[in-house]
Amino acid sequence: MQKLLLLALVGLGAQLVDGSLGMAYGVTSTTLLLAIGTNPAAASATVHLAEIGTTLVSGISHWRFGNVDWKVVLKIGVPGAVGAFLGAVVLSGISTEVAAPLMAIILLTLGLYVFLRFTFQGLPKGQLGKPLRKRFLTPLGLVGGFVDATGGGGWGPVGTPAILASGRLEPRKTIGSIDTSEFLVAVAASVGFILGIGSENIDYGWVAALLIGGVIAAPIAAWLVRHIPPRVLGAAVGGVIILTNTRSLLRSDWIDAPDNIRYVFYGFIYVAWAAAIVYSVLQYRKNIAEDKRIIAEADGITAAGDAPDDKDKTPANA
Repeated sequence: MQKLLLLALVGLGAQLVDGSLGMAYGVTSTTLLLAIGTNPAAASATVHLAEIGTTLVSGISHWRFGNVDWKVVLKIGVPGAVGAFLGAVVLSGISTEVAAPLMAIILLTLGLYVFLRFTFQGLPKGQLGKPLRKRFLTPLGLVGGFVDATGGGGWGPVGTPAILASGRLEPRKTIGSIDTSEFLVAVAASVGFILGIGSENIDYGWVAALLIGGVIAAPIAAWLVRHIPPRVLGAAVGGVIILTNTRSLLRSDWIDAPDNIRYVFYGFIYVAWAAAIVYSVLQYRKNIAEDKRIIAEADGITAAGDAPDDKDKTPANA
């Protein structure tokens, strides 16, 4: 019972982060399952079965708050489902540890771009509103779905930074669309795992615990992402991407850094991340104040132009 309660709390926390930042539910939940001895395929299968429910509720919540671009959902979700099914079948027989460091480098590069761009420049507006093409979203979906199924998580870390870096979709709609399209990925991956390892290797009590926690958090996260300023949200997402992939890279067979070295890196990232969020908040408030001042000055000029000139007034009995 204690283990199920812990899983429910993990599901709640993971979904709260995932729904707010567009990533981390699968990575967080899978990490815990692996830590308690679950084999990779069963862990990923458990998480993806729970995600069928959490992504459905999350998608509905994001849609109700206006955070979803349905064209993006379809363009990336369908190829994502294909990639997830293939990844689930592959993971059922082999490991993808060799590819993990390379993927971490790619994601870390994207994360640094998003982090620096949003922290120091705010929301990229040069491309904002331009359509995201199939030739960009289709391969992105295939890779993201495959990585998500084989790694127990990765749909958000692959899709969110890539779309944010394009500058064509604002952060809240990027996160809402990625979270909504993940429903298709979760369904396809679950089917692949059941075919590959069989349903008897999945603990449905654990699935239910993760699901309950995630369902509770999903509407809260969808509300949060609508009210967090894009500049602050972009800096926060960038920090998550950098921290997650730095951890993966340092722990990989390519580097296998000792604990003291890893902790130095983590400490530096935490400090820089906190400073970036504070700076983004201050700049956001400064820009809001500046916009209000400009509007007030414009209203004052208009009012002065409409008012009669007091100097031209003369008493009627003068």
